[in-house]
Amino acid sequence: MSALAVTTQSPFDVAHDFAYHRDDFQALSALIYADAGIVMPEGKAMLIYSRLTKYLRDRAVSTFAQYIDLLNRDPQERRRAISALTTNHTKFFRENHHFEHFARDVRPGLIRRALGGGRVRMWSAGCSSGEEVYSLAMTLLGEDQVMARRIAGSDIALLASDLADHVLETGRAAIYPSIGTAEMPARLKQNWAKVEGANIVISDAVRDLVRFRQLNLLGNWPLKGMFDVIFCRNVMIYFDEPTKEKLLDRLCAKLQPGGFLYIGHSERLVGPAVRRCDPVGPTIYRKHDA
Repeated sequence: MSALAVTTQSPFDVAHDFAYHRDDFQALSALIYADAGIVMPEGKAMLIYSRLTKYLRDRAVSTFAQYIDLLNRDPQERRRAISALTTNHTKFFRENHHFEHFARDVRPGLIRRALGGGRVRMWSAGCSSGEEVYSLAMTLLGEDQVMARRIAGSDIALLASDLADHVLETGRAAIYPSIGTAEMPARLKQNWAKVEGANIVISDAVRDLVRFRQLNLLGNWPLKGMFDVIFCRNVMIYFDEPTKEKLLDRLCAKLQPGGFLYIGHSERLVGPAVRRCDPVGPTIYRKHDA
């Protein structure tokens, strides 16, 4: 009995509403890597096609070649397209062991410094739609509202940055479906979120601590000062090893001596950053003291 040959049709061999060829995919893949460090193998060819067709319609172009030409001439459109290709899956208190560690081992020292007149800065790098940074801010303020008012009145600020404008808009609005708050600790939810119909609204006390900002982690960082805590979680899964090493080294350089770096559960510290930080918990690292 002869074996049946099984063939898989290439995404470039089928008819599309918009002309799409392998050269187009390769040009888009190179552009995305150059701008955002995101690796797009050929298996993502149809994902690119499906997510960008809306933008081709918006711009009234009929081929991907024409759209690529537009991307090369229009930085704003290029950022818009790359944002459409990034996956923004997140939720409140995701990988909760990080927030437990922060509450137990980091928060007390930061509060002592802040209430003593010192400065405290934290950064959610790749913040997506804001659930992570709000989880961190809620944990910082804590369960005692009297103490929280003292904390909020001190020199504490959290930066939340992302490449994608649309997720930053969600973060600034601070309105989320209630169904996504299942892992939010009950007392923190009671203190810092208000139920409105099928949604929750993050309280002003939490929102006032956070500043959202568009930032490409592979570009220039016009950031003043250093950070005591940096969360950069589930961002590097899209990067190759050289890009991961460079980013981690830059993040560590922005940490205060003794500061803490939290990364995603499937990520690890690589490159020069390994020599600057010690592991202190699952995917938690502390920068060496000066």
